[in-house]
Amino acid sequence: LKFFNGISNSIKTMKITILGAGKMGISFAKSFLKYELIRPENLQLITRKKSNIPRLTEEFPGSKISVIDEDIIIDSDLVIIAVKPQDFQLLTENISFQFKEDQMIVSIMAGIKIKQIQQFLNHKKVVRAMPNSPTLLGMGITGYSVAEGISFNELMSIERLLNATGRSIYLEDEDLLDSVTALSGSGPAYFYYIVDAMIKAGVEMGIDENLSKLFVKQTMLGAYHLINNSEKNLEQLIEDVASKGGTTEAALQVFERNQLNETIQKAILAAERRSKELSR
Repeated sequence: LKFFNGISNSIKTMKITILGAGKMGISFAKSFLKYELIRPENLQLITRKKSNIPRLTEEFPGSKISVIDEDIIIDSDLVIIAVKPQDFQLLTENISFQFKEDQMIVSIMAGIKIKQIQQFLNHKKVVRAMPNSPTLLGMGITGYSVAEGISFNELMSIERLLNATGRSIYLEDEDLLDSVTALSGSGPAYFYYIVDAMIKAGVEMGIDENLSKLFVKQTMLGAYHLINNSEKNLEQLIEDVASKGGTTEAALQVFERNQLNETIQKAILAAERRSKELSR
């Protein structure tokens, strides 16, 4: 217990810089502050646009808000890189980053591997993580891998921070992060796509749009809780709804004829390929 309390106290005194104040960077910052893992004065947010400073200053009182430029100083224990992957190389070519040996870097950029980050930043202590958008509500899931040389205490500190945004899972094989990117990183958009199609079907059948949204969203929520709490597998849960010759079976037959299952799997594999392309 003393060991874990020590880790908790070390996090609270940790200084964190988030490079890139987009949606994901901001969601991380808010989660850390919400669960009092760091103090506001120990947080630095660095944005690309000077016009964002007033809004960020209002959202994060007591924290340091800066703009990315050649004179930027990063004097933190942990730096979270939350810029778009396609902007990373341009950023490193135009700004010279000087990191201390004991500083840790956490990258949440899709597709860019640990070795590439080490090379571009000339720094060894790198953690690569792939969160997803529900981190905005503290309900995300993040897969992460670490470079050699990260100590157990440092690993525990990183995991505690990532868990503030939902759940985190350590992956020894970094290559699996491309799969995680395709599965859970992009995953919320797949569900939104299906939910949107269901809502539109409701409207086409004559149900008011707002009412259709309510039916579909509550159905999705209820189905999630059944998956999470039932001892039955997915095939059994489907069978519970799809009686022989019934309405559900009629819908599932259309899915089968149009190979929806295979189409979804192909789409996710395409996302994985794109993640691997980004690393090149």
